[in-house]
Amino acid sequence: MGLFDRLRGDDAGRVVFLGIDGVPLDLVEDHPDVFENLTDIAETGTGGRLESIVPPESSACWPSLTTGVNPGETGVYGFQDREVDSYETYVPLGRHVKATRLWDRVTDAGRDATVLNVPVTFPPSTRVQRMVSGFLSPDLEAAASDESVRETLDGFDYRIDVNAKLGHDDDKTAFIENAHATLDARYEAFSHYLAEDDWDLFFGVFMSTDRVNHFLFGDYVNDGEYKEEFLEFYRTLDDYLGEIRDALDDDTTLIVASDHGFTELTHEVNCNQFLADEGWLSYEDDDHDSLADVDDETRAYSLIPGRFYLNLEGREPNGVVPEDEYEETREELIEDLESLTGPDGRQVCRRIVKGETVFDGDHDGIAPDLVVIPADGFDLKSGFGGKEAVFTEGPRNGMHKFENSLLYATEPDLDLTDANLFDVTPTVLDLMDVDVDAEFDGESLLG
Repeated sequence: MGLFDRLRGDDAGRVVFLGIDGVPLDLVEDHPDVFENLTDIAETGTGGRLESIVPPESSACWPSLTTGVNPGETGVYGFQDREVDSYETYVPLGRHVKATRLWDRVTDAGRDATVLNVPVTFPPSTRVQRMVSGFLSPDLEAAASDESVRETLDGFDYRIDVNAKLGHDDDKTAFIENAHATLDARYEAFSHYLAEDDWDLFFGVFMSTDRVNHFLFGDYVNDGEYKEEFLEFYRTLDDYLGEIRDALDDDTTLIVASDHGFTELTHEVNCNQFLADEGWLSYEDDDHDSLADVDDETRAYSLIPGRFYLNLEGREPNGVVPEDEYEETREELIEDLESLTGPDGRQVCRRIVKGETVFDGDHDGIAPDLVVIPADGFDLKSGFGGKEAVFTEGPRNGMHKFENSLLYATEPDLDLTDANLFDVTPTVLDLMDVDVDAEFDGESLLG
């Protein structure tokens, strides 16, 4: 038995879920010496590939992972979404997630849930045992569900996120130090509340992994200046995962999972500039920086990441594409996107997904008509400020990847064949013996 032994007499299953945002399976499998604990978990329990969702972006992924349903039901499609019947956009927060979250189902079943640092959960829920909102929270004071939690985390020098601005510097030393400090504080906070042993579900996310990947993944791939620092960061993360695993009792299942994979980034692709160059998009005047600035001749526009919308009559306020020409126009846009090649001659679009094939639900009114899954190396941007070129370079050298997320669990009876993010919520509920009357897009992986 571990340090966090079960103190209460309830025999129902308990689960500790630890998210490691953006960690690719290949990274772990290629470095068993760095990931000794995850490798051991795979050997004694379960480990393997977890398919992400369309689009593979954290703001869309975490709501789907924590509800078991697609963005058509969650209502969150990315870091920027469009209001229905409007060209106004907003940044989705926790209150915009329309589907029921995993921890609310656990709470409704009379069990206790501690939820720490999950992206897209601001403002924090006061229904659950305790919560600290994650990415997109303004600060710890606003992110904590109550004063006791806030004071406790203050004592650990807890931060919501890494200071990503430090990653823009040529010298990454300060960024790496900040990433380690954020990781260390997160582990201390997780360990503190795990030791309270008053929860049935513990759900926490390490977000600093995503930040390190964005700014150091290219160094890792190309044996660059910060490759060893990159691997050392992950060695520390794996040590922390091992410490937590060793402290849990035999009746608690540990699940470690990422929401998407990662790959090297070589070129940013300014999608709205491409649409403007090809005659799909134009603006009311030269002073433009938002979707609301497009003019009445615009036939298509893009929102991050790689979401494309036709300016459709009856759906967009000033739509110009007739409904009876929808399919014809969409096929024309697909052809143009398929013709887009990068400076190295490679095709940018690895896969173009039609919206109705992946989005379905009560909140699919703002679903994109197309989503592009880019080839490795291309990061699809969708600003409206206007760029001089379709292809540019930025400070990041790593980007999200659809195919390469992961799941490791101490439970040996999980079947990861064709597993995806939608399966996580029903699996956790199954492990906890929580029955719910709900339809999920995934199913339990427990055999």
